[in-house]
Amino acid sequence: MDLAILWFVIIAILWTGYLVLEGFDFGVGMLLSVLPRGDAKHREKERRVLVNTIGPVWDGNEVWLLTAGGATFAAFPEWYATMFSGFYIPLLIILLGLVARGVAFEYRGKISDPVWARRCDLAIQAGSWIPAVMWGVAFGNLVRGLLLDDGYQYVGGFWALLNPFALLGGLTTASLFLLHGAVFIALKTDGDIRRRAARLASGLSVVALVVAGGWAIWAQLAYSVSWTWGAVVVAAGCLVGVVVATRARREGIAFTLSAVTIVAAVVLIFGSMFPDVIPAVDGGQALSVAEASSTDYTLTIMSWVALFLTPLVIAYQSWTYWVFRRRLSTRDIPAPAGLSWQKIKDAAF
Repeated sequence: MDLAILWFVIIAILWTGYLVLEGFDFGVGMLLSVLPRGDAKHREKERRVLVNTIGPVWDGNEVWLLTAGGATFAAFPEWYATMFSGFYIPLLIILLGLVARGVAFEYRGKISDPVWARRCDLAIQAGSWIPAVMWGVAFGNLVRGLLLDDGYQYVGGFWALLNPFALLGGLTTASLFLLHGAVFIALKTDGDIRRRAARLASGLSVVALVVAGGWAIWAQLAYSVSWTWGAVVVAAGCLVGVVVATRARREGIAFTLSAVTIVAAVVLIFGSMFPDVIPAVDGGQALSVAEASSTDYTLTIMSWVALFLTPLVIAYQSWTYWVFRRRLSTRDIPAPAGLSWQKIKDAAF
């Protein structure tokens, strides 16, 4: 296989890992104020349960995004330059959302104050909703194509990115991540919150089937190639399976099928783009895999590094998931151990 094509496939795999793993992270964050019930004290405990389901793994999941970005920069510098300059505003919005979300995760429990907790919850929710929608908008535009000049610079403007196809792509990723997160919560929790998450996942599975199915068929008919019909069929079949599995309360099967749905969506996206990394639109210039790639020497070194380091990263992350595999409930949540604002002031002054 040509090294440029190989690295195009590797980058697709890296994005698959990110969207599958960070997808349920986003879903949990998006549902942080939806699932908890009861009085204020009990709702706070249930929110802490939700945060703790992803607490040990959310930052490791983001490594896949960093690796995908770094691999794109090294293997396809022209693609990286065009995409990151053309998507500058959307990517900046995503970055700010991820930063706010990460800070809120780390500092939510440091201070025992209801107002502080609510503000952190808002940051987690905003930092989950924004990337969940914006990634779909970005990938929708990559499937549809961008308006590039002869120097491969994007000249379409920000508002052109908010076209109907890309916006439906944003709704698609948001619905898939909501479903993925709800199923993950049902898989990782016990008690009342598990039952509520399972009921919610059952309803969300139908929504995701309709929204994602509509976008996938549009993408396939308007922008894709014949062989990616296989990805559309797999995604549709898995979503139907999620509908059935959530109604039968088979969380493990539902989560696996939800993950495979996201994998099939990535196959559809990258299959639609190939042999370009940025297809042409409105008579503009396309950027192909061959035109965007680095030299064979660079790609060869990258291939050897990836061959040795990737198994170590996957093994370590798999071990992390295994260690933190147990279900959680409100019984596992201890009393708050954060500092009060008064103690912080006393320590500072």
